[in-house]
Amino acid sequence: MFPSAHVDPFTRDRLPPLADWPTLLLDRPEHQYPAQLNCVSELLDARRTPEWGARPCFIGANTTWSYAETAAMVDRIAHVLVDRLGLVPGQRVLLRAPNSPMLAATYLAIMKAGGVVVATMPLLRAAELRPVVAKAQVHLALCDPRLVDALTDIRDEDSALQRIVTFGDADGELESYLPSAPEHFTACPTASDDVCLLGFTSGTTGTPKATMHFHRDVLAIARAYGAHVLRAHADDRFIGSPPLAFTFGLGGLVIFPLAVGASSVLLERLPPDELLTAIARHRATITFTAPTAYRAMAAKARDHDLSSLRVCVSAGETLPKATLDAWHDATGITLQDGIGATELLHIFIGSPVDQVRPGATGRVVPGYEARIVDTDGHVLPDGTAGHLEVRGPTGCRYLDDERQRAYVRNGWNRTGDTFLRDADGYFWYQARSDDMITASGYAIAGPEVEQALLLHPAVAECAVVGAVHEDRTTTVAAYVVLRDGIAADDGLTRALQEHVKSTIAPYKYPRIVRYLDALPKTPTGKVQRSVLRQWG
Repeated sequence: MFPSAHVDPFTRDRLPPLADWPTLLLDRPEHQYPAQLNCVSELLDARRTPEWGARPCFIGANTTWSYAETAAMVDRIAHVLVDRLGLVPGQRVLLRAPNSPMLAATYLAIMKAGGVVVATMPLLRAAELRPVVAKAQVHLALCDPRLVDALTDIRDEDSALQRIVTFGDADGELESYLPSAPEHFTACPTASDDVCLLGFTSGTTGTPKATMHFHRDVLAIARAYGAHVLRAHADDRFIGSPPLAFTFGLGGLVIFPLAVGASSVLLERLPPDELLTAIARHRATITFTAPTAYRAMAAKARDHDLSSLRVCVSAGETLPKATLDAWHDATGITLQDGIGATELLHIFIGSPVDQVRPGATGRVVPGYEARIVDTDGHVLPDGTAGHLEVRGPTGCRYLDDERQRAYVRNGWNRTGDTFLRDADGYFWYQARSDDMITASGYAIAGPEVEQALLLHPAVAECAVVGAVHEDRTTTVAAYVVLRDGIAADDGLTRALQEHVKSTIAPYKYPRIVRYLDALPKTPTGKVQRSVLRQWG
């Protein structure tokens, strides 16, 4: 490792032992990084020229910032952090706000000043924030005024949190300091392997895991997925629904556009109907959202002018072929599926639009390697389902967590997903490894049953899990959200079961079908199958 610029050594002191790190693949020319590197200086300061300065960078609900204006705002915030709030390199700063240009600028300013961002989902409550603050030993939080109460609730004698500064509107404390702050800030001379962000996993049980990412990791995802798969250019305009606290959103709405000098639309909340409207209004060309959103939007896409769109990225959940087909039928655009992980920062398997194979997640992103192994780590032949293992220029480093050794095995990141690879190198998602259902002696992938159900015209959304009975046997259970105007009854249940039997192997059909108004989901839009399994 290189000499650190961090005055506060908290994160470096809590990196896992080097022997427990994944093997990092840094031999490609684009992944040669200098000892000293500040990712924000690389992404933003290079655009502070007459050629780039006037181009739009971040677009909000009521404002548009050029690259010059964005760079000046980032630098003013960095000055406030250091000069008024006492930030020292290596200190963790919690961010809590909905998507906006100001949130993006604040995120960038913390990293430019040498701080470590701990971004949190706006929907988290005090009970969920408390372990994050404790694990990251957060002393300073920057928070939207509307979301302060949950942080105030955990400021007690047992909490590390010492100060909460509001931002995001004209009355914010941070905003009150900005007029007197200089608009030029010299980037902290961080090492390329200094931690710049802690991404907390979106798991629903147990102590949260904090993934540690370096300045070079931020550039690595732009030089890997961004350059080789997304292939964006300066005239693109990005938009999407994932929060910036979700690394899928950070990459798709901040890192990738900045890397090519493009612009990004950052709006507080974009459910499917509003995302369609915003795409048309802002003439967006690239969108990032989850499969469930694309499925909902497909039904209404023809009511909106989506002619500006050229790239649509889907991640966060498996992409059913039925959703891919519905979106293509409605828009003529082929969705680009992808799988990533908070532990690796962004997508590591996914194909460019001209190489998409419908139903497959895609090929490995250049710079990464992937393989399929059995439980003991033996490589399996093509066409055989097993555990997905990945390595590349980014990889898992949990902050002070014994679970590091479960995720990293023999230098590979074992993601917890079951895949198979075909002879052409395409990876086909089967299930989360803990979502494989063993029923009546058969191994059944829940997502395969879900894809079959989604082909039925009555089904809007669904999730399939294993329901465990008192006698410890397991049955395939489907939780179904119906389309508007369709009533649930025994006849529909039988029709759905027969539909699955006629679509995939009959033994995979759901013996149990339960109807819900909405599926339980995490703040990032992932279906909480663990909750459904508890319901039985």
